[in-house]
Amino acid sequence: MPLIAAGACAVLVLTAVVLVYAAIRDFQHYSISNPLVLTLAGLFLVHAVLSGRWSTLYENVAFALLMFAFLLLCYARGWMGGGDVKLLTVAFLWVGIHCALAFALLLLLFTSVHALAAKVKWVSARMVEGRLKIAFAPAVSAALIGCFAGGCLAPAGSSGFCW
Repeated sequence: MPLIAAGACAVLVLTAVVLVYAAIRDFQHYSISNPLVLTLAGLFLVHAVLSGRWSTLYENVAFALLMFAFLLLCYARGWMGGGDVKLLTVAFLWVGIHCALAFALLLLLFTSVHALAAKVKWVSARMVEGRLKIAFAPAVSAALIGCFAGGCLAPAGSSGFCW
């Protein structure tokens, strides 16, 4: 594996570690910090350069901004928290339009499993105004890591998640 591709893979692994931290933090505190989101955005930029995907950077940014606008509507209606909006926006920055379907399907799967686990009290959840509130970062993190592992964001010329 060329050195640049190895660097891009290292960034994916580091990003996965940051995502696991985000999931744990959200599980414990129902909070996603701005520095954490900025770290994920910065790691995306480093990955884009190292993986050779910088030429399509504008597509990912445009898609993330479009999704951010939609997510703001969801936030305004009280359907999701501000931290969830930030984390999902940076996740859509990572996946772009090309991996969005895979990400969305994985997100649906992990969110459904998490909600079911909360419903049967296997994981903690809060009741807010008669609605069950779960931490969303674990599902977002798992879906994004799943996209990494599935090879969707693998460096150009590699055949999967850095192997």
